[in-house]
Amino acid sequence: MFDKGLCNLLEPGVNALGFEIIAVELTGPANSTVVRVYIDRPEGITVDDCARVSAQISAILDVEDPISGSFTLEVSSPGFDRPLCKVSHFEAVVGHRVKLQTRAQVSGRKRFTGTLTGVSDEFVSLDVDGERHQVSIDNILKARLVPDYKGGANQLTMTN
Repeated sequence: MFDKGLCNLLEPGVNALGFEIIAVELTGPANSTVVRVYIDRPEGITVDDCARVSAQISAILDVEDPISGSFTLEVSSPGFDRPLCKVSHFEAVVGHRVKLQTRAQVSGRKRFTGTLTGVSDEFVSLDVDGERHQVSIDNILKARLVPDYKGGANQLTMTN
């Protein structure tokens, strides 16, 4: 699940290194929590970038101590199926296919896969098999871009 509080804590230090936090997820049981941080920048991410950001985040977490118990820190690129957590993330992929899960039902369902047709500060609009759905951003539990693989397994294209 996306953790806004932890994201807000880590963002200044990560931004100072020239990276954007795409998402911060906390998973697993309390005694073995995984803190997963997805980072990006226009020119992409390398393994060395992940190591630098990991060291920065570790220092912040050591000082602030926001997580009780032990945890494992993972820092990576968001990948082709990047998480969508902020309004700006949704705005960047209007016209693309997305997959999202809601906290509460919308139109009798909690899972949607369709084309993102619009975004406001409060709602996203999706076309799912010709049917339009409007979902409150506050109701979104998880959202990811659905990659459009064309031309073989090793190619990814973003088409509008």
